[in-house]
Amino acid sequence: MSIISDSAPLSDLSVVKSVSLTSALEKELERLILTGELEPGVRINEIHLSNRFGTSRGPIREATRSLEAKGLVEVVRNRGVFVRRLSVEDAVEIYDVRAALFGQAGRLLAERMTDGLLAELTRMVDEMDAVAERGSFDEYYPLNLGFHNLIVSSCGNRTLLAEYHRFVNKLHLFRARALVQGGGLAVSNREHRAMLEALASGDGDRAQMTHWRHVALAKRRLIAAVDGHARND
Repeated sequence: MSIISDSAPLSDLSVVKSVSLTSALEKELERLILTGELEPGVRINEIHLSNRFGTSRGPIREATRSLEAKGLVEVVRNRGVFVRRLSVEDAVEIYDVRAALFGQAGRLLAERMTDGLLAELTRMVDEMDAVAERGSFDEYYPLNLGFHNLIVSSCGNRTLLAEYHRFVNKLHLFRARALVQGGGLAVSNREHRAMLEALASGDGDRAQMTHWRHVALAKRRLIAAVDGHARND
């Protein structure tokens, strides 16, 4: 059954279309930011984007306001809207919060683990092992994100899931640099194995610790990568 009746006022239909368009633009702009097509520090050019998407500047502006609330862009007075550039200090703070959330997800999941879910997580780790041996970051990165997402989305807490994604979205570019530092792919996946063993045991305390530790060590790799980059400059 249609939500909007044939007799709905044109003004109501316009609102629905406007909200739908703004939502679609927000998702597309978010994708451009998270994939790096719109890089940190880049100014959001409303005219260029409105031409690209075939829309007016109003919906673009509304979409960027939503992205500002998510922490992905920032408004600089008299200059415009820019893709947010996180400082190292910002990233470290976000890692600390993410570690707490991921640790709690591990605890919750250990209490509701099924054979089917464990088999799927094991399959993903096996696949990441093969990719890590080839040293292919481009292949490893989406597998790693999928593995983490499956854990958090399966823990049974929707609020935790939403908050986790909000923080993870801000860390895509930083994590890319950290993983490739000093054999980070193989190291990261060994930590995944420890997490799997904890989940399989059904021990919530152990699962929480291994999941928290995984993110804490990723933060350490990030700091090492940034320090190494600074020394090479």
